[in-house]
Amino acid sequence: MRELNFYRVYSNVLKEHYGEKVYKIPINLPVTCPNRDGNVGRGGCIYCGDMGAGHELLDCEISVKDQFDSNSKYIQKRYNAKKFITYYQNFSNTYLPIEKFKEYMHAGVQKNVVGLSISTRPDCINSDYLDVLKEIKETFNLEIDIELGLQSVNRKTLEIINRGHGLAEYLDAVLLIKQYGFKICTHLIIDLPWDELEDVIEAAKILSALKIDSVKLHSLYIVKNTKLEKLYNRHEIMLLSKDEYIKRAINFLIYVDKEMVIQRLIGRAPEKDTITANWNTSWWKIKDELLDYMEEHNLKQGQKCDYLGGRALRKY
Repeated sequence: MRELNFYRVYSNVLKEHYGEKVYKIPINLPVTCPNRDGNVGRGGCIYCGDMGAGHELLDCEISVKDQFDSNSKYIQKRYNAKKFITYYQNFSNTYLPIEKFKEYMHAGVQKNVVGLSISTRPDCINSDYLDVLKEIKETFNLEIDIELGLQSVNRKTLEIINRGHGLAEYLDAVLLIKQYGFKICTHLIIDLPWDELEDVIEAAKILSALKIDSVKLHSLYIVKNTKLEKLYNRHEIMLLSKDEYIKRAINFLIYVDKEMVIQRLIGRAPEKDTITANWNTSWWKIKDELLDYMEEHNLKQGQKCDYLGGRALRKY
């Protein structure tokens, strides 16, 4: 894998830990988000469609076991996969009654599963849910990681995209999760048009200072039937260029701690669901351009991570 020369690749970290490749099995639960149902807002994030982020998931009314069986059989047949992570992907998976949460989490403990990954919002984390996950971890000896959607560290940007929470809620969730010893993955959209390059660098620094385990970087899609689509069609926003995305991604990598695992450099979305995504370019071509630039300029993850442990002050 060429990228191993430039940043810490998630699939490789899993392979080193488990001795073979491990595959995430996406699960779609019948849940929503508090910025959709009126708790903290209405309409959801301006870029998020009716189906959330799960563009290619099975129907949420299908049981967890049936979803797991269907998806794992496909992955097993295609890749000869033997170990899996049950991945609760769509919407906010800790935003539901605690007994239902417990039921869904236990249903994800299937044969050959080595861990659970739960995607949610920072303001939907509390000890009740974490206690359930702790019990599962100790009972079944599974790894637990929680994926927190942050998207931006800029408070004004978070308000514009209707996240319904700020940086403080993210910090609070991280500190609480760390008390339980679970791993944390953070999602960022690094080409939001209301953010500057400095916001992306600041995000790298904040995640590094918090010792976040891994990160997923995304570009901004225009999903059909969203508020963002309306803004785009009315020419009220200007999307950043592919070159600017690559620039921001590289700056994130060189400022972030070298130990942080990079789960994703850029996401994907089906053409049928979007007006535009990834500049109509395949994700791997964008990744190749990024790696070409890093190779040409001799750049690697963590090269500019020189601001922790008192190193930011250099006078003395």
